[in-house]
Amino acid sequence: MGASSKPGANSVCASPIIKRYLPIVLLCTVVYVVAKGWIGSWPRNPVFVPRIPSASDQNHTPVDSSSKLDSELEYDFPPFVRLYKSGRVERLIGTIVVPSSAIPIPGVVSKDVIINEKTGLAVRLYMPDFTNGTASEQKLPILIYIHGGAFVIESAFSPVYHKYLKTVALKGNILIVSVDYRLAPEHPLPIAYDDSIEAVKWVVANAKSGPEKYLSEHGDLSRIFLAGDSAGGNIAHNTVMQAGKEGLDDGVRIKGLILMNPYFWGKEPVGEENRDAGLRWRMESTWGFVCAGKYEIDHPYVNPLSLQDEWRKLGCDRVLMTVSELDLFRERGVAYVDGLTKSDWAGTVEMYETMGEDHVYYLSKPDSDKSWKEMEHVISFINRP
Repeated sequence: MGASSKPGANSVCASPIIKRYLPIVLLCTVVYVVAKGWIGSWPRNPVFVPRIPSASDQNHTPVDSSSKLDSELEYDFPPFVRLYKSGRVERLIGTIVVPSSAIPIPGVVSKDVIINEKTGLAVRLYMPDFTNGTASEQKLPILIYIHGGAFVIESAFSPVYHKYLKTVALKGNILIVSVDYRLAPEHPLPIAYDDSIEAVKWVVANAKSGPEKYLSEHGDLSRIFLAGDSAGGNIAHNTVMQAGKEGLDDGVRIKGLILMNPYFWGKEPVGEENRDAGLRWRMESTWGFVCAGKYEIDHPYVNPLSLQDEWRKLGCDRVLMTVSELDLFRERGVAYVDGLTKSDWAGTVEMYETMGEDHVYYLSKPDSDKSWKEMEHVISFINRP
């Protein structure tokens, strides 16, 4: 019988090798457990999907202000909006509104109309003043305008759009219907698209037989145009696509589409588009925010280039694209015009470019020479036979 061993001499703790490395093993185990929980908390997809609050107020969502969650950010979309974990939405800009009587311009009158009591969908009408003899009694083209604001700010009652559209109505002798669609994140896409097509159908119905007399008495059903800037351009495009696919009452067709620095994007850069990875991730993330993660960044809603076969269904006769040389979205506008030109769509498309200017410059610098020239081109496009 061999030499006897001490009790426990063969145990794990007694091994000199294990004794030496046990502290390292334990440290690695702790690090792994902590890291696993930390990494597990990271988002699996760069597209952010917020918890959407339910509220009709587009400026602030009512919550319990004493809640800790009311001060903790869920998503930050500077410089436009913040969403807190409580569900509260804080808009940082684009919340100022003015009454329809604001910024009086002789020769133009305006008023507000709620067209859907349930959803709060409303429009602001701008009309040449027929009562003082300064406007012609002839039927006028109808411009349905969709404001911008990254899908999350501004309204049809914003002072910047109020002044701009009043001026267009006066100089162009045009009836304008500005759509106050519901905003994200409380109302993620496609709600803005739904509101826009509903507004178009309302315009068609009232231009045919009222009860809105300015449309029924003075609106020309054969000359309906849609226009929008930035996010509003995106909405205008998708609205005209829907009108082309589904049709409008009595065969009414939209005459023209005006896309002013429209918001389009995609996974891969086009042309000389910015290739910065951080910027492109941010664009994808914010798109996910406004649609609550429902649509990928190459969905046709945001990237029409991804489904050009559908462009033959674009429901209008002519398109005007305006781009600005320094605008982040310029290359998308140029690619849109090129793609539409090469498609099976039967209409005509043209592009107007302003050099040395950035995104929707004509709203921040409305009295500049370049802004006036672009407005004149838009008016000419609408009033063209």
